[in-house]
Amino acid sequence: MTLVKFRSDADYPAIPRHFNEAVDKFFKDSLTMGNHTGFTPSTDIAEDEKQFIIQLAIPGINKDDIDININNRTLTISGERRHKKEDKSVKYHLIESRFGKFERSFTLPDNVELDSVDAKYEDGLLKVSVQKSENKQIKQIKVK
Repeated sequence: MTLVKFRSDADYPAIPRHFNEAVDKFFKDSLTMGNHTGFTPSTDIAEDEKQFIIQLAIPGINKDDIDININNRTLTISGERRHKKEDKSVKYHLIESRFGKFERSFTLPDNVELDSVDAKYEDGLLKVSVQKSENKQIKQIKVK
């Protein structure tokens, strides 16, 4: 019988033990290449009869650090999550929270009222609602 030495992470720290670790490392490395020091918040987009609703998960951000702009039917949400300076006596073993700047842009459809954008930030969720236009009708063109 042949004995095989147990592989520890200390022996090969750059080689992932599982496939999902390899994929996570690939995407993390590709996102952090260059000068990218921010993060991309998770986003949910929904609609009902009256409005479109965009929700961003951005816990730990002060609402004064969030900017929302509309330019040529493009809704842009940006901001920054700052890392708080902690007590030097605290030793972190793992930090998975992302810090830095973020920006998400969404192209709004033609059937919205651009003056009706409303934003609320509560419990780490930013909820942006855009009312649909009531008098926007689809015009059908006959082919000649």
